[in-house]
Amino acid sequence: MAAVSDRLPAFPWDKLEPYKKTAAAHPDGIVDLSVGTPVDPVPQLIRQALIEAADSPGYPTVWGTEALRDAITGWLRGRLGASAAGHRNVLPVVGSKELVAWLPTQLGLGAGDKVAYPRLAYPTYEVGARLCGAEAVVYDDPTELDPAGVKLLWLNSPSNPTGKVLGKDELVRIVAWAREHGILLFSDECYLELGWEAEPVSVLHDDVCGGTYEGIVAVHSLSKRSNLAGYRAAFIAGDADVLGELLEIRKHGGMMTPAPVQAATVAALGDDRHVAEQRERYAARRAALRAALEAHGFRVEHSEASLYLWVTRDEPCWDTVAHLADLGILVAPGDFYGEAGARFVRVAFTATDERVEAAVKRLG
Repeated sequence: MAAVSDRLPAFPWDKLEPYKKTAAAHPDGIVDLSVGTPVDPVPQLIRQALIEAADSPGYPTVWGTEALRDAITGWLRGRLGASAAGHRNVLPVVGSKELVAWLPTQLGLGAGDKVAYPRLAYPTYEVGARLCGAEAVVYDDPTELDPAGVKLLWLNSPSNPTGKVLGKDELVRIVAWAREHGILLFSDECYLELGWEAEPVSVLHDDVCGGTYEGIVAVHSLSKRSNLAGYRAAFIAGDADVLGELLEIRKHGGMMTPAPVQAATVAALGDDRHVAEQRERYAARRAALRAALEAHGFRVEHSEASLYLWVTRDEPCWDTVAHLADLGILVAPGDFYGEAGARFVRVAFTATDERVEAAVKRLG
């Protein structure tokens, strides 16, 4: 067991514990803006769907119910502009983090193979490479990579942590490059519904991929858009051959989305109203925190989408973490996401309205 765990970096969130204790000692309590976990209620229609499917004594299928596949493909066509999406182009997964961490292993990658991801990125891309023994490589522009040995290319738009959005023309260029070199492209689009100063576009959009999904797969999650982080509801969509292989592997591995969660996902994808309402909550919290942080001397970079503000006071990130912890506010240090983030912190706006208001007062 140690031989596997030794491949992995230290779990980053453990390093925040002393600062969390400092923030929690504030007389008015902690304002936790670090992890970015949803705090608002699960919409009633989704809870009702879960309840109605609670009597599910049999095993669910890995591919999901026909109703689930219909819901996903309908959403892909209507929301993402992926007009050719059919059942063979979709596969439910048990939360997107599981998929990201184990994808290189399930693709059969190992020593001598390379997994590429953005220089500032969600740490689990690197973890996935390390778990299978592949080489993790970072990029600023993926088309400047040496394609030799690159078997998996991760995109992330909108970005976690920076909120940066890749434009349609940029996506077209990257997809064409990956196809030219036979590199499998996975695009993590879990924040696509949360564009503020830009309109995120999927790699599956007809104008990006040409209406065919050869060599490309998109990753989507209901954790943020529908407050379903606790449900582990997510799916991937794209190249039918790639998804078919993953389906066979995942069937053997028993990687099944629970039947009640499948039913809840159908309800969530069929309703736009709760998504719009949640966006309004996040928009208000984002505006309040951004104004307070800027007034406090922070500079906001990127942050045109996602659930985070990427900010700096032009000092080492852990100095900023300590400063904010003294105010009872906990944030994520930028170096969690790569060395390039060493002078930034990531501020989530997923706290309740009351806690956001408390943070604004303290920053003032």
